[in-house]
Amino acid sequence: MRALGIDLPGLSRKTMWDRPYPPGVHGPKSARRRKISDFKKQLLEKQKLRFNYGLNEGQFRRLYREAVHSKDPSGDKLVELLERRLDNFVFRAGFAPTIPAARQLVCHGHFLVNGKRLNIPSYRVREGDVVSLRDRSKELSTVAASLEDVRIARPDWIEFDEGKASATVKGSPKVESVPFALEIDLVIEYYSKRL
Repeated sequence: MRALGIDLPGLSRKTMWDRPYPPGVHGPKSARRRKISDFKKQLLEKQKLRFNYGLNEGQFRRLYREAVHSKDPSGDKLVELLERRLDNFVFRAGFAPTIPAARQLVCHGHFLVNGKRLNIPSYRVREGDVVSLRDRSKELSTVAASLEDVRIARPDWIEFDEGKASATVKGSPKVESVPFALEIDLVIEYYSKRL
């Protein structure tokens, strides 16, 4: 986060503002840097998305290709595909403090999608899907702590039911629902020259 110069809520609950300068031996002195090239701007925007959602380069390229081949604008579609991942949905609904924690909960089979147990973090939720905790999983301390202390507001495309501890997909995510500043056009430019 310090290298990118921005807090990524999906990556960590920590903040970079305790030490708001880039990492490295030169510490605060390294903040005085030369002009940033166009390539570096594009790369940093791409890395923000990759690190926040916890994807490797191959996974991210596959999502980019799918976004480019869709009828929707590429940037909007890419963000939609990232936001609709089950691990991200679990995090954004407030069941987990970070996306890596959400991924672990999903892999361990703590969630039901439309009443069926699912342990695939990359599963894409669709409009109308209901994601809920298994009965045995409602007692987990991490889930209870996350539900009590939701750090970022739930986006408007997620409807949360406190009584049932379930979340429903109301609509399609937009670029504005990403919880940090992002210039999605730079990500598209980065890949358009390389694929």
